[in-house]
Amino acid sequence: MPRPDSGSRLSPWRIFGAMAIMFALGLPTMISPSAPAEPPAVVQVDGAQAELPGDTVVAAADPAAAAAKGEEAPAKARKAPSKKSTASFTTKLLPELGAIVALLLVILLVILRLPKIDLGHSKAFRRRRVLNWLPLGLTYSFLYMARYNLNKATEAFEWGTGHAPLMDTTDFAIIFMVGTITYGISFVINGPLTDRMGGKKAILIGAGGAAVANVIMGIVTIMALDAPPGDIPLTPIFAVLYALNMYFQSFGAVAIVKVNSSWFHVRERGVFGAIFGILISLGVYFAYDWGKLIVENVPLEWVFFLPAILLVVFFVLDVMFVRDTPGEAGLQDFDTADASSGDDGPRLPVAEVFKKMFTSKIIMTIAVIEFSSGFLRQAVMQFYPKYIAATVPTDKPFIFEHWGMFLCTAGILGGMVAGIISDHVFDSRRGPVASILYGVMVVGSILALALYTGPGIGIIALVMSLAVIGVHGMLSGTASMDFGGRKNVGIAVGIIDGFVYLGTGLMSLTYSVTLPQEAADKVVPENWISWPIAMIPMALIGLLLATRIWNAKPKAASAGH
Repeated sequence: MPRPDSGSRLSPWRIFGAMAIMFALGLPTMISPSAPAEPPAVVQVDGAQAELPGDTVVAAADPAAAAAKGEEAPAKARKAPSKKSTASFTTKLLPELGAIVALLLVILLVILRLPKIDLGHSKAFRRRRVLNWLPLGLTYSFLYMARYNLNKATEAFEWGTGHAPLMDTTDFAIIFMVGTITYGISFVINGPLTDRMGGKKAILIGAGGAAVANVIMGIVTIMALDAPPGDIPLTPIFAVLYALNMYFQSFGAVAIVKVNSSWFHVRERGVFGAIFGILISLGVYFAYDWGKLIVENVPLEWVFFLPAILLVVFFVLDVMFVRDTPGEAGLQDFDTADASSGDDGPRLPVAEVFKKMFTSKIIMTIAVIEFSSGFLRQAVMQFYPKYIAATVPTDKPFIFEHWGMFLCTAGILGGMVAGIISDHVFDSRRGPVASILYGVMVVGSILALALYTGPGIGIIALVMSLAVIGVHGMLSGTASMDFGGRKNVGIAVGIIDGFVYLGTGLMSLTYSVTLPQEAADKVVPENWISWPIAMIPMALIGLLLATRIWNAKPKAASAGH
């Protein structure tokens, strides 16, 4: 037997505790050198009032007029440091630190209490498996933070200068569309690469590349806010940089599923699907709530720099603890009973594997279902806060103000319910769970159309998020392992997750064309009617296709095939 891996002697819960302490103690150090903003101030911009953060240095609305008066038009429009506001920032930061520590503890409790299928794993195996997926999974969470920070950054660009906004909702939709289409197409390359080199190398490439891309976006942000408005074409530059970021991001999902396909049996993968949903939800919380905290209190570039720093930290942890298979960790490999079970022959050529996957009715049905999931998930997650921000001028809803935390909670519940039901009610079938949750999304999208201008839209958005995250965990995170098999899971999850982000690209294109463009139009709720309307047909397509895989289960490959 191979020499036991030194990491197996460490308690995973000590590692988890150390991570929580790192967040609590290290995060203020990373971002405290920058100063927070004071309450927004109302200023005159081109003859109209505009609300800007109190520490924003506002450039002259008309440089020519300033020159006529013998003045020099200021070029900068950055949040200036303010020593007196440090205490205020600390006051805001501490509750968020408490919230994240509490959230980590709740997640830990949920994971410990999830019903388990007894497959005879030893305690040493279970401990080492947690030590394997925990840093890997949190890396995936911070990849999410380094992906959806774009949302908060583009919102901030709307008030980042005293001139016309540097970006608006349409610019965001264009940048997000380019990035998500890049993400989807990247799986054609990165899926086979991950199958060849293993999930550990893939997550390291993904984390390292995304960290570099975020650092560059932060540097461009500094340059844009220091330059005269319009001198730097932010939308095309960010489209290219975000596409680069999303290329490396695409390694994340493939890597986490590839690694865990060797560590989880088919009968317990529903529970892993719940864990997968939790990790996604945690990343969303970091992106939205911590992104909001950063944008409102420190220079904008830190919304990119902080995720980059955290990805570097977890890059190191992944090098230390993650192993591709139990055998590499000094444990016994075992038959996971998926589509690769009994396949002891040589690896098929990439083209043949792609052909096999694209001709599989199950894989392609799941892929099209997830195309719908990609549209719906981002339609709710990205555009609910943009809709509220545009149409509710004051007294924003409590859900909007804590959107990241609510999304995280909804995702945890969705993933946990989906995983438990799949393994313990439907004998590890994924189709019934996807059908039930898509039924929820159909009802939710219809209610959204009827009630989107009322106060109940926040609750509807949360319920739909719960359902779609549950489906995503079941299909992209679990069914891809089952029907792709651990040998070819990289290509399988690449195809499925590629369809997810092609669906997201369609969503971005749809809303960039149909949502209101002018500032005066955006504030009218009725002008956003295309937002709920577009979700209804996608939910119906997902429901119809999910019922077609109700009884689907993976079949073991014949030996030598």
